[in-house]
Amino acid sequence: MTADNNNNNSRASESIQLSEAFPALMRKVYLWMAFALLITAGVAYLTAATPVMATTIITNRILFFGLLITEVLLVVCISAALDRLTLTHATLLFVIYAAINGITMSVILLAYTETSVATVFLITAGTFGIMSLWGYTTATDLSSLGKLLWMALIGLILATIVNLFLHSGTLMLVLSYIGVIVFVGLTAYDTQKIKMMLMEAEEESEDYQKLALLGALSLYLDFINLYIYLLRILGSRK
Repeated sequence: MTADNNNNNSRASESIQLSEAFPALMRKVYLWMAFALLITAGVAYLTAATPVMATTIITNRILFFGLLITEVLLVVCISAALDRLTLTHATLLFVIYAAINGITMSVILLAYTETSVATVFLITAGTFGIMSLWGYTTATDLSSLGKLLWMALIGLILATIVNLFLHSGTLMLVLSYIGVIVFVGLTAYDTQKIKMMLMEAEEESEDYQKLALLGALSLYLDFINLYIYLLRILGSRK
């Protein structure tokens, strides 16, 4: 009986530790994501409001695509080298990525009306919030859905590259609708995946905080891409 009681107490203690670490880590996921969005929005606004910088971004295609490639490399670096990075270095790379993304997204502020930019942001925030909440609370395993969405995302990327040469407005619109569906689903899937990873945390160690940061990056990418595709559908150009 004593041994059983000790085992029960041990399991209860572990459960308490999980319940203490998990909420704090999930809060960090959303706080880091929100912080990155603020950086992106601030840098995008400052770039668009500075004529020299805005003109340089628009007219220098080598610079623009160089920034896009740098963004991809930063995401790969954070994801692939997370084990070797310290939390400080990983956070710094995340901040740099969010800032560079703000520079490239400044083109959106120049192409669309201020009302469209603000309205679609609110729509995106509401949609993201609903899907993330569903992914967090649902008992349904979304793993199979996630696999389908990732295949759809690969197809979406390939079709977008092809359309860079075709310049088809109709195809771009179709791809935008598909993009919305894909990233609405990925928001729920990624939220559930992050939840399952962090539920195993027994404490707020640096390793689990880095996982939380990686989760924030995933949700940040979902939000940004959902916003871009919705803006293409609902936005009014200047």
